Amino acid sequence: MSQPYPPSRHANYMLGVLLAAYILSFIDRNVLAILVAPIRQQFEISDFQFSLLHGWAFTLFYIVLGVPIGWLADRFSRRWIIIVGVSFWSVMTALCGFARSFGSLFLVRVGVGVGEATLSPAAYSLMSDYFPPERLRWATSVFAMGITLGTGASYMVGGYLFEFFSTVDLSHIALFADVQPWQATFITVGLAGFVVVALLALVREPPRQRLAGEAGEPVPFAAVTARLRGEGRLYGGLILGISMMSVIGYGSIAWYPEMLARSHGMAKSEAGASLGLVYMIAGTLGTFAGAGCAAWLQRRGHRDANMRWVMHAALLAAVPAVAAPLLPSGAMTLALFTVVIFLHYSHFGVAMAALQLATPGRMRGQVTAIALFATNLFGLGFGGSLVAALTDFVFGDDAALRWSLAIVALVFYPLAAGLIAWGLGSYRRVVEGEAAPRLSSIVEAKR
Repeated sequence: MSQPYPPSRHANYMLGVLLAAYILSFIDRNVLAILVAPIRQQFEISDFQFSLLHGWAFTLFYIVLGVPIGWLADRFSRRWIIIVGVSFWSVMTALCGFARSFGSLFLVRVGVGVGEATLSPAAYSLMSDYFPPERLRWATSVFAMGITLGTGASYMVGGYLFEFFSTVDLSHIALFADVQPWQATFITVGLAGFVVVALLALVREPPRQRLAGEAGEPVPFAAVTARLRGEGRLYGGLILGISMMSVIGYGSIAWYPEMLARSHGMAKSEAGASLGLVYMIAGTLGTFAGAGCAAWLQRRGHRDANMRWVMHAALLAAVPAVAAPLLPSGAMTLALFTVVIFLHYSHFGVAMAALQLATPGRMRGQVTAIALFATNLFGLGFGGSLVAALTDFVFGDDAALRWSLAIVALVFYPLAAGLIAWGLGSYRRVVEGEAAPRLSSIVEAKR
């Protein structure tokens, strides 16, 4: 039997704090993108080596730990899991500012990924127990705003802090006495994380909701894999589809600031401020628009509305995403990229709502972790590195970065749409209750 949902004021506070944590996580993981030139110069590395710092260093344990943390989130206090994680990644981000070599920066970036792996599995599980199904799409879309707000803030804050530390003498402050401006930037954004930790301490752990026929005990991982295999087209289409979107999203996050500098001569502060506004305004509006578009599709009789909108978003974003980096001026590129970001980020909140609604409650932490494993493996692991590999090894020219971005969009948006279309029928049957097996029968079959 379902438990009563917590009061709306508690749910809204929890959502606001989780949003702040998500924004912080994207600032801390992506501030590196505005600091490409000074880091490359200090450590004498190539685009591809830099992409390893931005992608694989962070991803290495982030994706591996996601599933175990999802398992913990299905059994223990999600609030404490998040508090420990935010504290750890904030310390690791600050330690990036004390790195003295490519290897040491790589290792502390791994630590940032370890800490950030705690947030999403526990957060999505918390939201499904704070908000009833009719409000969950809204809640996940608000939380997904953290991607665009955090990415935009990482550009704006990173660009501002770098310029600030480049023009002032802080040698009289012990913490900043022997660091470069890019290192001082990391130290500052890392220490800011403890404000979020204090806010998280006031979040309450809610009772867990149960679906009809669902047992109250934690679900073994074997039952989770049985669920994924039994609904292979649903989960395969949805998870792989949003993973292809993630390749484009993270490739753009990693390299658009540098592309604007190389192709259009923009300074870091100018590129950071411009892209920051694009992500924060267009991306945030797109996130809300995605929820509204999915609701509109549902009113028109599409029971698969959440997943269907992901397909539409990929198709609509494809052409402007290919064209934007190839335009002759920075202003034109930014104008069209604004459209791309609006459409691209309209997909993620409704995609995660689709995942939650198609998954039994005691499996949500683990299934969410598996989905995030895939999206981050493809996005963080391959997105930035694929763009860099095309630039370094195919074109062999730093100025060809714009073509690398266009090629990635040309390939991966249609691929994402095709995968989502492949899984739509299975998703529709599950949300209509025609094909979803009872959780108790899955668990019993695996014992």
